[in-house]
Amino acid sequence: MRTFSKVFILSFICFLMAISIGSYSYVKEKDIKLETNIDNSMKEQLDISKKIMEKLETEPKEPEVYSTLKEAVEKSNRINFLVMGLEDVRTDTIIFASFCPDTKKMNLMNIPRDTYIHRKGYNTAEQRKINSIYEKHGVTGVKKTVSYILDNVPIHHYVMLDYEGVEKIVDSLGGVEVNVPIHMKYKDPTGKPPLEIDIQPGNQILDGKKSLEFLRYRKGNNNKGGYRDGDLGRIKAQQEFMSSFISKASDNMLTVITKGFKHVKTDISLVDSLSWGRKAIGMTKEDFEMITLPGKPEFRRINKKVLSYFIYDKKEARKLLEEIYNVDYNR
Repeated sequence: MRTFSKVFILSFICFLMAISIGSYSYVKEKDIKLETNIDNSMKEQLDISKKIMEKLETEPKEPEVYSTLKEAVEKSNRINFLVMGLEDVRTDTIIFASFCPDTKKMNLMNIPRDTYIHRKGYNTAEQRKINSIYEKHGVTGVKKTVSYILDNVPIHHYVMLDYEGVEKIVDSLGGVEVNVPIHMKYKDPTGKPPLEIDIQPGNQILDGKKSLEFLRYRKGNNNKGGYRDGDLGRIKAQQEFMSSFISKASDNMLTVITKGFKHVKTDISLVDSLSWGRKAIGMTKEDFEMITLPGKPEFRRINKKVLSYFIYDKKEARKLLEEIYNVDYNR
């Protein structure tokens, strides 16, 4: 599984594993029943794909240089994904993932769930956070919003993974080693799913349940404790978790796919996933960059209610996109 362990492995951690070798699309198209056929049908597809991709391995190329972001978007063959982790009807995790088949590089930009967005007709304080868009506008609405934030850079595909999938995948790998920065304690019996978090600080191996609690934790009850920098601290912790997960998942890709694929929704086709997978062969951990949408937290009063929002910096976001797309105005 050497070739596959490197294919989009970090992006899987961000819930992109559905495109690693097209397993989700294959099973969906063939209408395979996972419980009875996973050992034979999917393994056969993995073995066939592996043999094909080993023969087609390609070397990375020098990146193309563009004069403007507009030119780069029009001419680049980059593939952009929206990766979402759902919490009931809200997007608890939003990641813009951009893969360059030529350079074998993947850029992952976290979009804070508290990012301020004003939609016409949605005027409550909670409705002005990006994580509220999915409930009324679905995947299409979130894609349009993220594209708007990122200077109208196109988003070609989406991938969603539910909480149960995260838990099962981590358990299948025997847990993930994480350095927990603070005592994480929080209880919410009304949550979906209910939350009762109590994780002591320090380096430790978290099972699926604890990993999910670690990823979901933001602050304690009555706004006590929590990360000093709020949602940005949570994103940093999630990124560190992703980095740790890569070592575990890289040697267990078949397990990862078979345990997680039924919890994934995506519009990526089998043909596309295999094509991108071939071009991604040979990628290592160093080929992935994790960044966060530029901006700062800020309290705002909306209809007599004060909430903390993340106010993104559109100019700085554009600069990041120009770096990702290799734009050089002095060319």
